[in-house]
Amino acid sequence: MTLPTQPQPMDWIERWQRVARRIRVPLGFLTAALYCYEIWRRAPLPAAVASSLALVLPGLWLRAYAAGYVKKDRELTVTGPYAHTRNPLYLGSMLIASGFALAVLSWPVALVLAAGFGVIYVPVIASEERFLRATFPAFEAYCRRVPRLIPRISPARAENGPAPGADGFSFALYCKHREYNAAIGAALLYLSLLLLRPALGTIVHGLR
Repeated sequence: MTLPTQPQPMDWIERWQRVARRIRVPLGFLTAALYCYEIWRRAPLPAAVASSLALVLPGLWLRAYAAGYVKKDRELTVTGPYAHTRNPLYLGSMLIASGFALAVLSWPVALVLAAGFGVIYVPVIASEERFLRATFPAFEAYCRRVPRLIPRISPARAENGPAPGADGFSFALYCKHREYNAAIGAALLYLSLLLLRPALGTIVHGLR
């Protein structure tokens, strides 16, 4: 008689991912509510909005640049921005989010965004690294050369592999990953900085 297999206990990555899945939607609503409240409470300063471009534009560029190189689950990408940091897409997202927190000059928005990245991205990165380590034997050596998030200045050269920029950027990959959605989303958020406060004011006065 075959005894039933006992389920394996979840490790910290799986437990954290389960928590992240449960809270990411409420956290998104909380961030959106805080964002709207800060715009309603105080009109965005033109200087702050202009300064935010110093973070948002590099973030969009980094995400677009990375999307033209990464071949998800098919091969270990080590060229282009991946020769500087192992997670250029996440780094780009953090720059964009930081830029919009700067645009509204809001510590609450910044803290919620930081908490969201910590709670959601940490288990995602850990899970992805586990998959890459199990799938690609060269991943361990790649980790020794390239930092997880904060980029190195000079590109790392792959051991017995191509030069850092050898593969080249692929616009087809960029389109396949639909990374243009990030630019569209950023444009809509900047539009909201101009139009959301007057719209909220109209709604509030209409309810009185």
